[in-house]
Formats: sequence, C-alpha cells, structure tokens
Amino acid sequence: MRKNFPEKLFFSDLLNPADSAGAYFSRLPELETRRLLLRPMRLRDARDIYEYASDRQVARYVLWEPHSSLSDTRSYIRSIRRQYHAGLPSSWCIELLDTHKVIGSMGFMWYSPENHSAEIGYSLSRSFWNKGLATEALSRVLRSAFEELHLHRVEAQYDIRNPASGRVMEKCGMRQEGILRGRIYN
Repeated sequence: MRKNFPEKLFFSDLLNPADSAGAYFSRLPELETRRLLLRPMRLRDARDIYEYASDRQVARYVLWEPHSSLSDTRSYIRSIRRQYHAGLPSSWCIELLDTHKVIGSMGFMWYSPENHSAEIGYSLSRSFWNKGLATEALSRVLRSAFEELHLHRVEAQYDIRNPASGRVMEKCGMRQEGILRGRIYN
C-alpha cells in the first residue's frame, strides 16, 4: 500500500528520520532556481538526456560510459525511476525554465542516515558549461539537503583533471579536504 504525502513535505513532522529520507527520495521535490527546474526524470526526457549523455566529453569525468543509443538512455531513466519507487537516493534532471530542455542531471550518489550525510554528483550538457548553471543547481540542491533532509554533511568528488567541477563546488561553499589518489579507477 502506498502512503499519501502532502505536497510540501517537512521532515520534522515525521517520526523516523530514515522514513523521511525515503519519502524525500521517493518523491523528489521540484527545486526551482532563477533559470532552472530540478525535477524527477521522465521517459519523455530521453532525447534530451541522450543528447548530452552520448557526448564523450561529458562522460569523460563521470562514472558512466557515454550512452550509445536512445535505448541506453531509456534504460538509465527506468533505473532512476526504480530508485524513486524504492525510496533510494537518486537524481533530478536539470531543465531550463525558459525552453523546458533537459540539459543535465544532479543527484545523490549515496545517503547515510546514521551519519546524516550524503554525496552529490552531477553532469551537464557541454553546450551549457561555463554559464553558472551547475553552480546554480548545486547551490539549490545543497539548500534542500540541509533544510529538508537535515543533513550534517554533504560530500562531492571531482576528477582533478576537471578543475571546473571543483570550482562549482567551491562557489557553493564546499571546501576541499584532500585528494583521493587512485580511489576510483576512471
């Protein structure tokens, strides 16, 4: 049986913090900024997502291979939607408010209820790099993570060959704690 949740979900009103995170992840809130809407992915977003996810330059510093077909993208979206239904950490798509085009994704890689912490990752269409959009989106997601999920710590990682991603994090108030040499083979 599926629980009904109010449109505005305030986690302080719920008894179990783990349940509140599950509710948050299963019904990712729409987050709006001046130029963007971060919202749950839909199958009809497949063409826009494929456009950036098939770009080798976009996939160069992330942990997924470039999509080789629209079918790959649809499978990816189905996987994300299964995470929503299971109440697991997952991703939003990043949509431009003025055109409704999906230009990237941002979301939680993992979540630890015991430590009130999570990791965030993101990717953005190359044609929208260096326009402040990733910073705008990350800033909004961080605000939601601290205010709605009541997290104590949010982490993010970037490949040191991609310093622009590190600058996005710094602009959002994140601080570098170290370099994890060889932690992930990419």
